[in-house]
Parts: sequence; structure tokens; C-alpha cells
Amino acid sequence: MPEPLYIVFDIETIPLPWESFAPSQQEFLLRGAHSESEQERRKAEMALSPFTAQVICLGLQIMETTGEAEWALRSRGAYIVDPACEVGELLPEALPNGIPVYRCSERTLLEQFWKLLDKYAGAHLVTFNGRNFDAPFLMLRSALYRIRPSRNLMEGTRYRYGGHTDLLDELCFYNPQTMGATKRFNFDFYARAFGIESPKAHGIDGSRVAEYYHDGRLLEIAEYCLGDVAATWELFTLWYRYLRFEEKNRSGPSGT
Repeated sequence: MPEPLYIVFDIETIPLPWESFAPSQQEFLLRGAHSESEQERRKAEMALSPFTAQVICLGLQIMETTGEAEWALRSRGAYIVDPACEVGELLPEALPNGIPVYRCSERTLLEQFWKLLDKYAGAHLVTFNGRNFDAPFLMLRSALYRIRPSRNLMEGTRYRYGGHTDLLDELCFYNPQTMGATKRFNFDFYARAFGIESPKAHGIDGSRVAEYYHDGRLLEIAEYCLGDVAATWELFTLWYRYLRFEEKNRSGPSGT
């Protein structure tokens, strides 16, 4: 049986300011990086950890089941972190296509996410690489703010978990390799292979998010993030129709 509601989400992150780290932390982060290029690479990689980076955008799309392998859009939108916003402040605006975007602090972004998951407690989550990145990042970042998540996004085990379809796990058949039939590719590669328009085709990708953010191009980041969310949902529908199989000893729409 398909789930009645699906929540697709994606986050964008950037490194925290270098000067916000203690000298001992800076030494740890650059340990063994002797060349300037290696040090710059290490600093860029800081965007991947919740202890060295912050969430600056959260894109969401809620889909409602209308039939077998049929869905309708219920709502979508994004939260974008604006340094000028106070905690608890939500400043609404809209993209040119009418999709709502809310400027807020990172704390408020996280609080809004957990409120949404509490409101739709039974919704099935859909991500790409969410189990390895988005989910633990959001949970750990929340803990740093002393915010308790309303849902354990990391429930289950590496190979068996419910309530969440991570498309990277599914497309690698839970056996990611560096070569061969279950070789792991990035989202852009999978999207193009399945004939889905990649948001990266419009000039921005994850490597440029920090640049856009510091230039104040917040709505462009939100638009890019929502493009990733829409493409993730499109990839999910293809997987659901052509690669999803029910197993008697497992539950959930992802067979997990």
C-alpha cells in the first residue's frame, strides 16, 4: 500500500566562519594539510559536517497519494537563512514562479522543520543521500542548538529502515561500489541518466552555494534547492514505478 503523504526534502549548507573556531579546532581541521591548496580543500569540505557548517536552506515538497503510483502536489516551499533575521522571525516572500520562501535564522529553520514533521507524523520521507547527509546533519545541528528532533531520522540500520526512501541507497541496491552495476553516482548524473532536468544545468551547484550566499543571492539558492527537491521527487516516481518491489518481511513504500 502506498503511503498517503510523502515529504521530499533537501538542504544546502556552507562552512561556518573560520574565525569562529578555537585555535585547537583550526589545527585539528588542517592537520596534515601542508599546501595552501590542500588547506583550501579542507576548508571547503567543512560544509559537509554539522560541526563545521550550518544549514542555510531547506527545500520541502509535500505530495499526496491519489491512486496507485499517482500523486498530487499538496504544498512546497523553502526556508532560507538570512543573517538579518532574529530568532523566531519568518519573513515571507515568493519566487517568480510563486513558490513561497521564508527568510529566517538557522534555529528557526530547524524548528520549523521539526514542527512540520510533527504535524505530518505519518508521512513517508523521500531524499537523495538523505541517510548519509541531510538527516544526520539536521539532527546533529539541532542538538547543537538544544533543539530536540520530533522524529528520529536515523531510525533503523544501514540496510533496514522504515518511513524513508533514500534513492541513493535504492539505486545502488544498498551495495554502493566504486565501479560495476551498483557504482555510486552523484545526483546530477542519475538525473541526467533518467532524463530528468538537473538543477545544476542552470549554473549553480553545491560547490557555489557559499559564493552565492555571501553575495546575498538567497532567492537563487532557494530556487536551486527547490529544483533539487522537484527532481528528487521525479526520480522517486520513476523508481517507484519501475524498480520498487514489496517484500513480505519488510514494510514501507521503499521496501525498507
